[in-house]
Amino acid sequence: MKIPNILKLFGGADIKLKAKYIKSIKIAVAFIIGIAVCFGLFFLVDTIWNGTFVDWFVHSYMIEDNYSLPDGTWVERTTFAWTELKYFLLWTLVITIAAVITIVILVAHFYAKKKVSKTITDTSEMIHVYMSGSKEATEVFPKRYSEISACMAQIKSTIQQHEHMLTEEGIRKNDLVTYLAHDLKTPLTSVIGYLSLLDEVPDMPQVQREKYIHITLDKANRLEKLINEFFEITRYNLQQIMLEKETVDLYYMLIQMSDEFYPILAAHGNTIVLNAQEDLMVYADPIKLARVFNNILKNAIAYSYPNTEIQIAAVKTEREIRISVCNHGKTIPRQRLESIFEKFFRLDDARATNTGGAGLGLAIAKEIVTLHGGTITANSEHELTTFCVTLPIS
Repeated sequence: MKIPNILKLFGGADIKLKAKYIKSIKIAVAFIIGIAVCFGLFFLVDTIWNGTFVDWFVHSYMIEDNYSLPDGTWVERTTFAWTELKYFLLWTLVITIAAVITIVILVAHFYAKKKVSKTITDTSEMIHVYMSGSKEATEVFPKRYSEISACMAQIKSTIQQHEHMLTEEGIRKNDLVTYLAHDLKTPLTSVIGYLSLLDEVPDMPQVQREKYIHITLDKANRLEKLINEFFEITRYNLQQIMLEKETVDLYYMLIQMSDEFYPILAAHGNTIVLNAQEDLMVYADPIKLARVFNNILKNAIAYSYPNTEIQIAAVKTEREIRISVCNHGKTIPRQRLESIFEKFFRLDDARATNTGGAGLGLAIAKEIVTLHGGTITANSEHELTTFCVTLPIS
């Protein structure tokens, strides 16, 4: 063989020749191992079996004696010592059976362990393929994995729903922050403009001066509202709601909140009618609970028709208190009603409206009620919108 061919063989260029060479080496090694095993077995039988073991067996379980033939000749004979031999055979049988059972158990154990490990690996790979791909569960999991297939399908569906909700929530939040940042410029520009006029024209007529001051105050109030919405978003993202419960007089809380909303109600021509028992005591966090009804009442006032009543009713049962807030206003479509408690959801599509806030009020209310072990629902039909809060008494 030429030198270039040798270099080519060991350099890996000729794959077929290299594979054939490795195969020849493997055959030679197997042949050498086979010869070594044969010599080992020969040594085992000839030296140990025919030597040590046979000598020990003859010494322990064989008896040599002499007996006389009829012609008077003495002959040596060897017989088994059956008394000792039967115990030897018994213990040999016991040890053999015990060894076989032990081997079977060990083999079964390691086989089962390997089988379980393989099953877990295969299942993990199938789960990974299913969760990271677009195939159906029946295409990935065999029939014998039907329960796992159904479970993983449900988990994947739930994860996709949550991801979709988070995506929509993030889009709404980003849009809201963008809109608020843009809307901040308008009232700020107006405030600066009117204040500049008041500063540059000191002899401005009193009537015109009062008009500009009034417009500036309105724009400043609008600016404050937008800034508060920014703070609302920041607080919701940074704080975790913690409850500090105590016995709360719910009837007194509802009366107090009705009085606090009087200026806003008067501006809209609305009134609050409270229909509740006076012994409404509940074990809750008073500050957080006040925030719940504050957010609900704000929403009811913002979306009520002018000169209509907002009805608050509270009913006590053995285990819970049910509080409902009903207002007359435009019927909320069912598809929007299902999303009304989602974060950053606003009923108003127009971002310039004064009724919509940051879209967090009802989401926070739901979280607080849920932490209290209660429920909050909304219903809207025939121009009547009702929010219902259920709280456990204890």
